[in-house]
Amino acid sequence: MAARAHDIDLVPTRLEDRVTDQSPTTKAPSRAERQAQTREKLIAVSREMFIADGYAATSLDKVAEAAGFSKGAVYSNFSGKEELCMEVLDAIHADLLLGVVEAFTAETDFDGRIDAFTRWARVQLGNPLVTALEAEFSAAARQSAYVAEQLRNRHRAMTAEISRLLRDVVEEAGYDVAFDPDKAAVALLSLVIGVGAMRSLDSRLDLDIIGETFRTLLRGVTAPTRVRTS
Repeated sequence: MAARAHDIDLVPTRLEDRVTDQSPTTKAPSRAERQAQTREKLIAVSREMFIADGYAATSLDKVAEAAGFSKGAVYSNFSGKEELCMEVLDAIHADLLLGVVEAFTAETDFDGRIDAFTRWARVQLGNPLVTALEAEFSAAARQSAYVAEQLRNRHRAMTAEISRLLRDVVEEAGYDVAFDPDKAAVALLSLVIGVGAMRSLDSRLDLDIIGETFRTLLRGVTAPTRVRTS
């Protein structure tokens, strides 16, 4: 079962927004299309700057200059730096979640999918600059009710998507869902976040622990589906 972008509900239009029509056309882009292109470029440029320099050191003036736009163009697309950084984190998390979906929908058996997830973790988890940005931005939630609410909403959306994915994977493997998928999703997300933070400090950390722990978790809370006899 191949992963599909529209299966991801973390940011309902995030992945679609980044897919552009490559068909040739002579028609000039509309105002809405130009604005979408401007918004996309601002997110791409600010993503590089936020990751490289951090949240506090990245100003909207610097983003506008690097992207080749006026500061007014930034404010016509985003209410401020908080919303822009939230969009950047949404794009990062959508990319990560797509990788998780692809691992758990690979054309293999139950254990093979966990192995694929472990391989994904080895490559994707623990980028120290991304981890630092997430920590710095999360700290802003102490002073901003907007940031706090947005982060809560996104974590809940991510948990719900992982919960749905776990239920599908377990049922497809022929196991009864003998656990609360929402609680298992929280446990998995906490494991990934925690190990990712640790790896950002110690690149030698063995990420096989993620696959081993996850395999133990699912084996321990599931049971093979019983074959019913008439």
